[in-house]
Amino acid sequence: MSHAQRIDLPRNHAAAYAAMYGLQKHVNAGSLPVQLHELVKMRASQINGCAFCLDLHARVAREHGESDRRLHLLNAWRESGAFDARECAALAWTEALTRVEQSQVPDSVYDEVRAQFTEAEIVELSMAIVAINGWNRLMVAFRTPPGGHTPG
Repeated sequence: MSHAQRIDLPRNHAAAYAAMYGLQKHVNAGSLPVQLHELVKMRASQINGCAFCLDLHARVAREHGESDRRLHLLNAWRESGAFDARECAALAWTEALTRVEQSQVPDSVYDEVRAQFTEAEIVELSMAIVAINGWNRLMVAFRTPPGGHTPG
């Protein structure tokens, strides 16, 4: 498989990039902690196999105080004991929305997230998951190499 970049979205398709970034700006203006957002972005990016986003969000997470240990354990968050109940609920919600074709977002996962977050926070969290899944799909499809700093 070729790893050469296929399309440089921000450079060659500025309007499409601006539309996607508008969603990201809305998400970034929310009230949930940056660290939680970065865990969600990392977990979705692990599932989707997005090297660009994994590289970017690991760096951002560390800049906001996240430990290497927790980042290394994120793929096994259920077994690790390294994440609190609120983070676990957000990660379960992330997985359910990212794998919607498999999960259909079960009531048990909704009940878990509802016990930890307000309705407004669930909407914010869901929009963050929608955004990172969109970025993942674009970066993977266009073979955007790790190391850049552009998407959300």
